[in-house]
Amino acid sequence: MYRYILLLSLAALPFTSCDTIKNLPGAGTYAPITEAEAAEGIRQALDQGVSRGISTLNARDGFFGNAAYKILMPPGAQRIETTLRDLGMGSMVDRAILQVNRAAEQAVVQARPIFVDALRQMTITDALNIVRGGRNSATQYFRDKTTAALITAFTPIIRSTLDQVNATKYYDEVIGIYNGFPTTQQKLNPDLVSYVAGKAVDALFDQVAQEEANIRANAAARTTDVLKRVFGAAANNRG
Repeated sequence: MYRYILLLSLAALPFTSCDTIKNLPGAGTYAPITEAEAAEGIRQALDQGVSRGISTLNARDGFFGNAAYKILMPPGAQRIETTLRDLGMGSMVDRAILQVNRAAEQAVVQARPIFVDALRQMTITDALNIVRGGRNSATQYFRDKTTAALITAFTPIIRSTLDQVNATKYYDEVIGIYNGFPTTQQKLNPDLVSYVAGKAVDALFDQVAQEEANIRANAAARTTDVLKRVFGAAANNRG
């Protein structure tokens, strides 16, 4: 009885946007999907998303040349940026922004072992909860499990890259002067490294989310037999 209920649950996989539950064993050529297969399907979907995300962002101009991910000066510091450009120091600002993005491009490759560890620790219960969750539930699971570790791993690489061109030193000095003005009511955060690390993590998870959505919706994106079975069975049972 439990197995029958499980099959009915899997037939209503959330990535199908299907409101009508149908019985998987009678769905064309798709045999019943086991808990282990469901778990492996989620692992493979996440691994595929991570691999493509890292490849995209780690490439030259993965951040700098992509309008969606290009890291600009922190919102509060943009007032200072405007002043510097007005004073003819725009090239210095441009160099700083370039180095910030180069730092992020170098850092994201460190995500691979962290994600592999998170996948290794994923339980069948975790996977089934993801299957029954929302359209980006796999990405959200990864975000919850790995964000702190990613920030820790990215930080030294970003700091080292920015320090090589004195970006953090100059930024800290400028922010310190600005924050010291008697007329400054809203102090700016001088921690440029944490800001860049956070932006890099956000970009990586956006890439993972895009790949998750693609696998859920697009049969051509299901590149393994397990992905085809788990996600294909759901698509075959659209109501």
